[in-house]
Amino acid sequence: MNNKKSFPLWAMLISLVLIAGVLFVVGPIISAEKQKEKKSEMQTYVEKMQPGWNLGNTFDATGDETSWGNPLTTKELIAEIAEQGYNSIRIPITWEHRMGDAPDYTVDPDFMRRIEEVVDWSLDEGLYVMINIHHDSSEWVRYMDTNHDEVLERFNALWTQIADHFKDHPSKLMFESINEPRFSEDWNKDEPGYFTMLGELNDSFHHIVRTSGGKNGKRPLVIPSITASASKARLEELYKTITSYNDPNLIATIHYYGFYPFSVNMAGATKFDEAAQKDIMDTFDRTYERFTKEGIPVIVGEFGLLGFDKFLGTIQHGEKLKYFDFVNDYAGQKGFTTMLWDNGQHFNRREFNWFDEDLYAVIKAGFKGRSSHAMSDLVYLKKGENVQDVSIPLEPNGNEFQNVNMNGKNLMKDRDYTIHENILTLKANFLGQWSDTAYGKQAELNINFTSGADWKLNIITYDVPELSEASGSSDELIIPVQFNGDELATMESLYEDGRNAGPADWTSFKEFGHSFVPSYETNEIKLTKAFFDEIKDGQVTLKFHFWSGEILEYIIEKDGTRVTTIKSS
Repeated sequence: MNNKKSFPLWAMLISLVLIAGVLFVVGPIISAEKQKEKKSEMQTYVEKMQPGWNLGNTFDATGDETSWGNPLTTKELIAEIAEQGYNSIRIPITWEHRMGDAPDYTVDPDFMRRIEEVVDWSLDEGLYVMINIHHDSSEWVRYMDTNHDEVLERFNALWTQIADHFKDHPSKLMFESINEPRFSEDWNKDEPGYFTMLGELNDSFHHIVRTSGGKNGKRPLVIPSITASASKARLEELYKTITSYNDPNLIATIHYYGFYPFSVNMAGATKFDEAAQKDIMDTFDRTYERFTKEGIPVIVGEFGLLGFDKFLGTIQHGEKLKYFDFVNDYAGQKGFTTMLWDNGQHFNRREFNWFDEDLYAVIKAGFKGRSSHAMSDLVYLKKGENVQDVSIPLEPNGNEFQNVNMNGKNLMKDRDYTIHENILTLKANFLGQWSDTAYGKQAELNINFTSGADWKLNIITYDVPELSEASGSSDELIIPVQFNGDELATMESLYEDGRNAGPADWTSFKEFGHSFVPSYETNEIKLTKAFFDEIKDGQVTLKFHFWSGEILEYIIEKDGTRVTTIKSS
């Protein structure tokens, strides 16, 4: 007797259908997962470029190589950049004054050889290298609307020569079609004609390079949006352009200089707050969804803060460090490579060191992970007041608190400080040693975590700043100040009726370095010509906000070109 259980035919058919359904469903899921795990060659290429650095204000200068303040680029400098941990270098190049007239627009052969020399030094150091057409975008390309044929001919002649000269260089050299292309003075205006003209330029660039022989048939090419902006409209147009070529060796590029109010310190955006963080996330998310997710890699060809164009103190030091940490981390999550814009203000090209070692420490730590920080890097102790415990929230960013030290010696937990649920409290008996000292920075505490750069806390003794009366002209007003250890965060400006006064009158808070400039060396605050150019005659109330929390009121009166103090506090 056969004891094997038999199934009815209908049951067997249902089983087969179910099995087939499972195979049908599971098959695509497995395939999709494998596809997700497999990066394109260009995505791998771009990720190997991280981190990147710009040789700014050098060959992009509209004079000679040193006309914008930097020394001649040397082989030693390039070696130092590689030594600092950088894997790629962008070499911005302005060609206009290095090329002849129509019809050939011949590039000065000595200049072409000089570019090749620096490119070769970079390749010898193992760096990925990007060269481009840089300030030509604003010098002559932006007039394409009214000078179409000449601009296109000149652009084509230039890329024909560049492509031919470098066609046998290895694929670690990439070409970027043009830097921040635009076609008017308005950086934010979108016109269909602008997209059409940029499309023509990029079409020419792609065709010229791809048909120029050598290794250019597969050389990585970098394509920007208008002004290298990540606005939705400009990303969409760039996506259309790149996908139209059906070319796997293309890279999209954008630039990022932060949430505008924070980036220039205006509108009261003195801190790297939720709005500044959201701007980064929104920008990078939008770019990721349009490009990286669709298989097109992204390079953030320039990043930094716009306020650096005036001076590095525009953005408060600790807030600046938080910004750089966040940008590099979030870009890394999206698979982007970021290239630091350095026009000479970050890496000292003469002494081969960093002007701001704390900034470099955060950037370097960001190559592998995140740094931790505190709510602030400033602890103010008001002279003559009883010292209290000071509690400071910490943001570990995935790291763990270890200790606090000063002058290389660890502070005593529970005696000098306590730590509870990421709140660091400095004890009054510890801080009291500076209660009656001279004004200014008294000590620097290092908060150490298990990974990343240390966070430094500055202990500062201060008193309420003192503003003195002044008189001057609308060209400039110098206000004498006794800062008494404090530092200026921002300034408000209002007319008598409460309306916002001065530039950007949509906000009462004026732009740091544009409308006002503090000088701690000469004990003064300068109100600039740019500020007075947009001030009407009459009284204006200024409110100076200091990092200690103090707010001082200062009233001036403008009468034509004459400016005088009405009241100071």
